Amino acid sequence: MCGIVGFASKEKNKKQIIKKMADRIKHRGPDGEGYYTDDFVALGHRRLSIIDLAAGSQPMYNEDETKVIVFNGEIYNYIELKDELKKNHEFKTSCDTEVLIHGYEEWGVELPKKLRGMFAFAIWDKENQTLFCARDHFGIKPFYYYECEGTLLFASEIKSFLEHPAFKKELNKELIGPYLSFSFTPTTETFFKGVYRLDPGCTLTYHEGELKINRYYNITFNAKEKDFDKTVFNINETMKDSVNHHMLSDVEVGSFLSSGIDSSYIVTLAKPDKTYTVGYDNPKYNEIEYAEDLANCLNIKNTSKKITKEEYKNIVPKILYHMDEPSSDPAAIMLYFVSELASQDVKVVLSGEGADEFFGGYNNYREEVDLKWYNKIPYPFRRFAAIFFSILPEFPGRNFIVRRGTKLETDYIGVNKVYSERERKKVLNCKDTIKNKELTQPIFETVKGKDNITKKQAIDIHFWLIKDILQKADRMTMANSIEGRVPFIDKEVFKIASTLTEREKVTKENTKIALREAAKKEIPNESYKKKKLGFPVPLREWLREDDFYNEVKNTFKQDYVKEYFNQDYLIKLLDEHKNHKKDTYKKVWTVYCFLKWYEIFFLEKEYNEI
Repeated sequence: MCGIVGFASKEKNKKQIIKKMADRIKHRGPDGEGYYTDDFVALGHRRLSIIDLAAGSQPMYNEDETKVIVFNGEIYNYIELKDELKKNHEFKTSCDTEVLIHGYEEWGVELPKKLRGMFAFAIWDKENQTLFCARDHFGIKPFYYYECEGTLLFASEIKSFLEHPAFKKELNKELIGPYLSFSFTPTTETFFKGVYRLDPGCTLTYHEGELKINRYYNITFNAKEKDFDKTVFNINETMKDSVNHHMLSDVEVGSFLSSGIDSSYIVTLAKPDKTYTVGYDNPKYNEIEYAEDLANCLNIKNTSKKITKEEYKNIVPKILYHMDEPSSDPAAIMLYFVSELASQDVKVVLSGEGADEFFGGYNNYREEVDLKWYNKIPYPFRRFAAIFFSILPEFPGRNFIVRRGTKLETDYIGVNKVYSERERKKVLNCKDTIKNKELTQPIFETVKGKDNITKKQAIDIHFWLIKDILQKADRMTMANSIEGRVPFIDKEVFKIASTLTEREKVTKENTKIALREAAKKEIPNESYKKKKLGFPVPLREWLREDDFYNEVKNTFKQDYVKEYFNQDYLIKLLDEHKNHKKDTYKKVWTVYCFLKWYEIFFLEKEYNEI
């Protein structure tokens, strides 16, 4: 696991620039650094040593040094690929990076299709004067790029671009509206104008100043009727295989552990010596007791920490610096603390991201089963009721009527919608031109004719999983210089998950039906039954307490805020929440996180290194 940076340009002082870019993300790789420069490109690498500790340094070359690579990630099938490549290529190391460079020699741009793992890499082909880059199938590892006036920049984190003289830092104001709805950046272009993320399952080729993006993998669903017991067996066998591959390492592998099925299943299969859990004093939000119970059943160690309100509040600016872009996901902060805890012992941790999106784990998916009766009401009547009730003040049941009277393709943007487009108009002082439907429609087109649960999964994978969950998982682990691995997010696992029928995913009684049955065969306690909590955080309560309330209110009152937001409306939302008139904490927190991020990157306000 590492950080990569690079650029293609005619800059003269490439060595100084590329080192500054790499130093900006040294937290991703504190164990070493390496650079390559010539008249056309500069490549940089910060290393976190995981496999082949002695000989795995980068940049790495092929036999005649006509090709050079910088790589971030892990290739879990590298041993199998190496056996195939040995026939025609000479290997000098035992690391997965060398498999990539020889794989490119052997298969060219088809290389990513052969890989199983998490990866973002760039290969400079000197002979053809071509830069070839790729990002993994599901976007576990990040890759950003920026093109301006004959210069192409790329990096694992956007903050590296700030060190390049060709980079022009400009706020992408058009994204504030969509951010308020999604709670993260839902577009390929980022909040830094001109900076794009390479989409998962895509390659980037740069030759003679021309940039081309090509897709090598599509996320597709193909439900098939089959024997349920056989499906459960196949899920369990595939998960065992995935966990085994994810345990490949020359250093110790630990695991995060919460109270739920996802991490409990992975920990049971992996049986690492060490697991890590965070919680709070409030028992409603504390999972430590449940995690300790499973660890005791498996006879493995569990280390835990209770996060205080002060720790949570004070760390927010640092979190947003590492995230690169605004995100109001409260779980990012918990993930930072559990990563910090694990970093005291291990360099690699397993984590349970992806199970909900792949196997149908979100509670709102059950609505498609529980409330089929409501859909029997003719749509024109449901639509009329939705329009009528949407203009009324909130009351119990109002949101349900509005939601079920609107077509899924029109309204659904994911499991964590914050502001509606109508609400955005009240809170924003700047233009709001990007409609949510413009962003989601291309994804809905890929699942046209599928059931509603599959449609929701497609949206949640492409937005919530890829652009929020995996981004925070990468940033929060790397902020603490450890590697996070996600065995659920594996192309072999998805092959099975993508064939599940509706009843194998969700029933009136529960979610993740088939996965729970598979986990039940392995987990020694009753974690497989537990309903989804995610990373629960007492933020709703904290925002009603004076210290947290005053911090947010003072931020809302700053002069720069009025350029983007209606300050009076923001304070109204905050006061309504504090006074228990409305539950608006998500709306308040989403704006607050944007402002704290803006202060760091555009007002250049220092954050405290805690």
